Amino acid sequence: MRIATWNVNSVTARLPRLLAWLEGSAPDVLCLQEVKCAEDAFPREELRALGYEAAVHATGRWNGVAILSRVGLADVVPGLPGGPEYEGEQEPRAVSATCGGARVWSVYVPNGREVEHDHYGYKLRWFEALRDAVAADAEGGLPFAVLGDYNVAPTDEDVYDPAVFEGATHVTPAERAALAALRDTGLTDVVPRPLKYDRPYTYWDYRQLCFPKNKGMRIDLVYGNAPFAAAVKDAYVDREERKGKGASDHAPVVVDLDLP
Repeated sequence: MRIATWNVNSVTARLPRLLAWLEGSAPDVLCLQEVKCAEDAFPREELRALGYEAAVHATGRWNGVAILSRVGLADVVPGLPGGPEYEGEQEPRAVSATCGGARVWSVYVPNGREVEHDHYGYKLRWFEALRDAVAADAEGGLPFAVLGDYNVAPTDEDVYDPAVFEGATHVTPAERAALAALRDTGLTDVVPRPLKYDRPYTYWDYRQLCFPKNKGMRIDLVYGNAPFAAAVKDAYVDREERKGKGASDHAPVVVDLDLP
């Protein structure tokens, strides 16, 4: 089974590239984040033509998540059970489903904006709710993974220059502690290999030539439980998809599994 995750940064703007990538890479399951479209505007027909069903949780604003599957889609749960609200609503940042022989979550963790901002506290509360929501599946016998844009670099090695990020979100001790608490439920960080250079960055800002200069971050993560991690044959960042006109600022992360 091939499972991937990709912050597509607008499924509408990226649709031709998404369809081409699906045809070329042929994942069995793809977790999408930041789809930026309403559920009734999601391109289900175009995806169905390629053999994919879609579980979508989105409202048309800047968030939104989805799971695409060509191996079945069951027990879909939209949203984060027990998740916090921000400005009076629970944002569409999580969706989970059973696809073939695995259970997956697609998550788009809040950015946090600035350490002093209300959004930062919301981000930490969101992580706490995620930890509580996945604990039972993490300890279970079914292969299980939480994939998506975590908006946290797990270590200093996961950013191109730690000094640049000093005092900023994505690298603070509290955010990394939240990641550690999530892992402590029984999950392992499935670190992909880079296709170029020595670090598997997954995000490069559009500004200041960050991509050609490889000024990136590893913030798109795959956290799998023991049965999932034991089945991993390969994992890589598809850096090629970050190239060219109209690319997302994130690259897909692809995981190949040996599952029955």
